[in-house]
Amino acid sequence: MKTFVNQCAQGDVLFRRVDKIPEDAIVKKFDGPTIVAHSENGGHHQFPKCIGLDFFETPNPLVCYLRIEGEVALDHMRPTDTHESILFTPGIYEMRRQREYTPEGWRRVAD
Repeated sequence: MKTFVNQCAQGDVLFRRVDKIPEDAIVKKFDGPTIVAHSENGGHHQFPKCIGLDFFETPNPLVCYLRIEGEVALDHMRPTDTHESILFTPGIYEMRRQREYTPEGWRRVAD
């Protein structure tokens, strides 16, 4: 398992430690695991259901934020060809989803 330092990537998402969450960010609640990147093939990038993890959406669909109060691992939920888990420590993190150009225009990267 990797330990998060200043920034890291897993699949189509990039995480970096930041000082604060923007004022226009809105918290989103999850009943189960917090899926931070959905994959059409079922290989979601997710944190397990836990207390002390807040997910914030912003007006930009490619950027969101996490506030983490304890240690928690981000896992790649796919039976084969998984990414190594990443251990996050307490802090605030910006999460950016990658985008790619297609003949139809820009879109979020499909992992």
